[in-house]
Amino acid sequence: MSTLGVAIVGTGMIGAVHRRAAVLAGATVRGVAASSPARAQEVAQAWGVPRGYDGIEDVIADPQVQVVHVCTPNHLHRSMAQAALEAGKHVVCEKPLATTLEDARALAALAASTGQVATVPFVYRYHPVVREARARIAAGDIGPLRLIHGSYLQDWLLDPASNNWRVDPALGGASRVFADIGSHWCDLVEWVGGERFAEVSAVFETVIAERGVATGKSFTTPAAGGDTQAVSSEDAAAAMFRTGNGTLATVTVSQVSAGRRNRLWFEIDGAKASVAFDQEDCERLWMGYPDQREEVFVRGPGAGSAEQRRLSVLPAGHAQGYANCFEAFVADTYRAIAREQPEGLPTFEDGLRSALIVDRVIASSRSRAWTPIA
Repeated sequence: MSTLGVAIVGTGMIGAVHRRAAVLAGATVRGVAASSPARAQEVAQAWGVPRGYDGIEDVIADPQVQVVHVCTPNHLHRSMAQAALEAGKHVVCEKPLATTLEDARALAALAASTGQVATVPFVYRYHPVVREARARIAAGDIGPLRLIHGSYLQDWLLDPASNNWRVDPALGGASRVFADIGSHWCDLVEWVGGERFAEVSAVFETVIAERGVATGKSFTTPAAGGDTQAVSSEDAAAAMFRTGNGTLATVTVSQVSAGRRNRLWFEIDGAKASVAFDQEDCERLWMGYPDQREEVFVRGPGAGSAEQRRLSVLPAGHAQGYANCFEAFVADTYRAIAREQPEGLPTFEDGLRSALIVDRVIASSRSRAWTPIA
C-alpha cells in the first residue's frame, strides 16, 4: 500500500492518540487543524508535522491528504466529516458520529454513496481477548444467551470543580455519559454477543448540580475555587435492554465513580457457560461453567481464535492495552482503504447504530417508559 497522507483535526488527548496510531500504521501526517490557526501552528511544530491548517477548508483542499481524522468536540463531527467525504477524502470520525440521529443518518448515507472508507473508533473491539470471546460465542461454546450485564465506570468528573466541553449539551449533545461511554459498552456487547437490542428502559441522573465554570482537558485534575454554573447533562445512567431474541441486558454507566478510571466490564451468560471481560484487566478473559470449573484465557499469539492471534502483537506476559487497540483499528482502516476487508472494522453504519441506541435511550429516560429501538 502506498503511503497515505493524513490530517488530524483536533489537538486534544484523543487527537494525539490518532496521530500516534496513524504514524505507526505507516501513514504520513501532513498537518493538523486546531481551535485556531495559531494553536494549529503550535501543535504542528510540537508534533514535527509540515502544516498547521487554518481550518477544515484548508484541510480538504490539501491534495496530499487522503484521510481526515476528525477528533473535535462532538458538535463539529457532522460538518467536518461531511466536508471531507464530499471532497473525496476517507474519514475516521470520533464517536459519537453526530449529536443527533438525523445527522448520523445523513453521514452514514453520504459515506455509502461516495464509497469512501469511513470508520468510527469503537476500539474496544480490538482487545484480542474480546475477539476470543466473540469467536467462542459464535461457535456455540456458551450456548444460547440467557443474560447480559455490566458497567462502564469512570471518576474523572467526580470533583464539582471538574468541567469539560462534554458537559455542555451544545457541544457534547443531549446525552453526556451514555453517549460518551455507554455507547462503547452497547457496541461491544452487541458485536461480541451477536444479538441486537430491540427495546430499552433507561434513567439518567445528574448528581453534581453545579460545576466550575472553567473547563479543562479530559481526564485532568481541576483547579480549585472559582465560579460555578448549573449542569444539565447526566453524570450517571442505568439502562435495561431486551434483545430481539428476548435476552435481558443491563448496564450502569458513570463518570463519578471514585477509583474507577476506565472500567468497561461485561458478562454474557449462556446456557452452558458465562464469559466476562474487564477493560482494566484486558489481558485475561474469564469463563465460568456450571460444574464449578473456571477458565482464564490469557492473551497471546500462540493460542485461541485466528483474530485473537492476529491482534496479539506482543508475547504473553508483555501487556497490551488501549493504545494497541487504537493502533490496530487505524491500521485496519488503512487496510480497508487498500481494499482489504478486515474483520470487525467499525464503520459509519456502526456509528449510526450507536446513534440510534443513544437516541432511544434519551427518549426512554425522558418518558420513563420502555422504548423500541427500530
